[in-house]
Amino acid sequence: MKFSEWLDRRSQQLFITPAVVLILVFSVFPLVASFILAFSRVRLGGGGYTIRFVGWRNFEKQFFGSEQFHFLGTFTTISVTGWVFFIFVTACILYWLYRYVRTGFWWLGFIGRLVTASFGISLALLFAATLLSGNPFGTLGVTLFYVFVGCAIQFVIGLGLALLCSQPIRGRTFFRVIFFIPLMITPIGVGYSFRMLADTTKGPFSILWQWVGLGDFAWAADAWTARAFIMVGDSWQWIPFIFVILLAALENVPRDFVEAAEVDGAGTLQIFREITWPQIMPVAATVMLIRFIEAFKIVDLPNIMTSGGPGIATESMTLASLFAWRSLDLGQSAAVAYLLLFVTVVICVSFFNLIVLKYVRNT
Repeated sequence: MKFSEWLDRRSQQLFITPAVVLILVFSVFPLVASFILAFSRVRLGGGGYTIRFVGWRNFEKQFFGSEQFHFLGTFTTISVTGWVFFIFVTACILYWLYRYVRTGFWWLGFIGRLVTASFGISLALLFAATLLSGNPFGTLGVTLFYVFVGCAIQFVIGLGLALLCSQPIRGRTFFRVIFFIPLMITPIGVGYSFRMLADTTKGPFSILWQWVGLGDFAWAADAWTARAFIMVGDSWQWIPFIFVILLAALENVPRDFVEAAEVDGAGTLQIFREITWPQIMPVAATVMLIRFIEAFKIVDLPNIMTSGGPGIATESMTLASLFAWRSLDLGQSAAVAYLLLFVTVVICVSFFNLIVLKYVRNT
């Protein structure tokens, strides 16, 4: 067989080989190596390093050991408000499981819902014992705050801008370009920019801060203010992403449906609820799923703007893993990374199955 004939027959495999090699080198190998490190204790020395298998100890430290306050938060006593919240959420989740068992039981779906329910009850207990009881929460709570609160605000603003720019207004092409610019800036640049803008003493808006009486206010010294500033910077960068995708979805909504509803006397809100939203809902759910995945990996903004402070008030799980890696505690760094992977998979798969697939089945 000639070499050219062999090359033609094997062309598909040869073309895909470089991609497979890159995935194995840069994705699969680090995943396996970090998995080994998560169950090991690594000691670095002058002559090299030693790896000792320690089982689940790295994970036990995060839940029950010296790193519990760092990962979960500080626990003392649960307040009455916390108990009410926990009981209410638990009752709602158990009723949700009961309805699934009564209406259409499938053992694989029940196992998935059982995992989601257990995770939801655990999070309810976590926030009942920390946030609602006056105790600081750890990196898990901070990460979930960035994901749920931040992404919700970004979606509302992005959808509002998309609805505005989908209307026949003057200059909408100009605004489309302007709104897209923040997405082209690196997260490091966004972090340094907002750190400079928020400087109340030497920043470009220091005169304005002093005029409103906040010239001596140290925003980075207060936990919630620091989280809010980081969320503002993150929203400024990611709202354009949601805006562009939703704008494309809105422009693909059939005009015939909208015009027919207007002729029938439907109002703007009714048209959006009955026609526009059902048309763009699959796209909206997909863009939020992508945004959730990206939000779980937030590290640049809290690292640059506050270095995770004050204390660990703005430290995400990704940043905690980075700090552990910098201190050469590779086992703890890998353990935190895998805990983040578990949280991300449970939340994103639950969102996809319970929101996206449910909508597809109903339509």
